[in-house]
Amino acid sequence: MKRTGFIGAGNMAFAIAGAISDNDESAVIVPYDIDKERLSLFEKKLSHVELGTDPLQVVNSCDVTFLAVKPQVMAEVIAPLKDTSGLIVSIAAGIPISFFEKAMPKARVVRVMPNTPSLVSEMAAGYTPGQFATKKDMALVRSLLETAGKVVKVREELMDGVTGLSGSGPAFFAIIAEAFMEAGTDLGLNPEFARVLTLQTMKGTAMLMEEKDMLPRELVNMVSSPNGTTVAGREIMESSDIKKIIKDTVKRAAERSRELGE
Repeated sequence: MKRTGFIGAGNMAFAIAGAISDNDESAVIVPYDIDKERLSLFEKKLSHVELGTDPLQVVNSCDVTFLAVKPQVMAEVIAPLKDTSGLIVSIAAGIPISFFEKAMPKARVVRVMPNTPSLVSEMAAGYTPGQFATKKDMALVRSLLETAGKVVKVREELMDGVTGLSGSGPAFFAIIAEAFMEAGTDLGLNPEFARVLTLQTMKGTAMLMEEKDMLPRELVNMVSSPNGTTVAGREIMESSDIKKIIKDTVKRAAERSRELGE
């Protein structure tokens, strides 16, 4: 039986806690937050929840503790943890491991960038260990994260790129989906039909590329019959700056991650 703590009980913490709880009926979730309504949600929706009394109590009573508070308040929140030697997992955007190891010099720190599809166990996350995290620590953290989706281990200098691509990515994909839905309704489709067709097309496309191990360009070519509808549409898309816009969008999100860390 593992005890997993959460300092901060926001949506991401709830999503990861829910995935852990669903995967292991014996898991104990120990959340702490100043927002009592968020704690109430944990109690109502998850099994085996023990509310934490303060950050230090959570860390001392758990095998691993996720730091899930805003970067702007992180220093204040972890100040009471300066002497801990516990396993600490930060999911805060931008903040480097060195920040945590300076504030908590005995802690075993792992930095993670999850994303919101963890709410439906389809998370895409990157993670990187601090200098004191052991192989056993990393195996535990990875096993917990994999209950919520897929994870990749990267060097810390790449974590801002992970943040821009998959951390912020769901919002960017949602904007694209919004445009597809609006295009459907402009063509006369019922809004709900446009929504169903858009979401299923996005989901099916991702699954097809994943399960058939296809490159994006391979799928483009598969769908594109000579002189057909797809080729006609591609002429508009590929003559635009859409790729540059998307690359610049992800790049700016990654840059903001670095700024938050500074």
